[in-house]
Amino acid sequence: MTNNITSIFLLGFPNLQNFTFLCFSLLVLIFCGTISGNLLIMVLYLVSKTLQSPMYFFITQLSLCDLLLTTDIVPVLLHTVLYGGTTITLIGCITQFSFFVTSECSECLLLSVMSYDRYVAICNPLRYHSIMSHVYCVLSVNVIWFLGFIVMLVYAISLYNLHFCGPQVIDHFFCDFEPLVKLSCSDTFIIHSQVLILGSVFVVAPFLVIAMSYVYIVITILKIPSNTGRHKAFSTCSSHLTVVSIFYGTLIIVYMFPTRGKSLTLSKFLSLMYTVLTPLLNPIIYTMRNKDFKEAFHKLIRKIT
Repeated sequence: MTNNITSIFLLGFPNLQNFTFLCFSLLVLIFCGTISGNLLIMVLYLVSKTLQSPMYFFITQLSLCDLLLTTDIVPVLLHTVLYGGTTITLIGCITQFSFFVTSECSECLLLSVMSYDRYVAICNPLRYHSIMSHVYCVLSVNVIWFLGFIVMLVYAISLYNLHFCGPQVIDHFFCDFEPLVKLSCSDTFIIHSQVLILGSVFVVAPFLVIAMSYVYIVITILKIPSNTGRHKAFSTCSSHLTVVSIFYGTLIIVYMFPTRGKSLTLSKFLSLMYTVLTPLLNPIIYTMRNKDFKEAFHKLIRKIT
């Protein structure tokens, strides 16, 4: 069936006319900082022998997720802010959402694997290296990216098979699921059922794994007799816990709370948290208090200079 629309207009933030240059400049700085920060983590991991551990390997994969999300969302957002909206083809819109889903699902799975890594490190330290072997880490990451690719195909094919009859306007800064599906005049029961099933598998289930891991981590930490030992144990997973809180906190607020009565502007700004700010904050959170990253960075600077 031929679609009545072939292109979509993203409204973005139409009420920012007086702050266009300021918002555009800020977003460019955030974009550059996100790309630089996440690339730096990946480079440091590759060149530094002190970072060759499962935890840092997973952090590099998280950086890869953040790079995928940033390059998928921010360039279109910049064009939207600069010109007060932007036109994107229907295929381009479906493609943008598909890559967005891949990044988000992969990040959920990665965060759950990272929580299991922290669980083993704190609750079963003597068997850490045998459980979190290089083969296990590489295999788990390959499975995560493969599943992310499968989810992307499922969404892309399902959305492509819908009949879109308009209107041609989405009041958002990127092609999110609900605004995109609202443009369709097909029966969306099946695709909404897919969202419920895939969301349970790739968002809710990883969150439960993370929650259970931290329950055991907290129980183990409380059994440590000295305050210094408890503080040291907790510090090894504080960065991961912060990232999980920010990531899942914004997802829950945007997608789990009822949309009725919620301001569209508020929803957009909350969406900015996990599409724009979280990819910037992740490398900062993981490197700011990490001695290994700081030492690796200083060694790299000395080599360059």
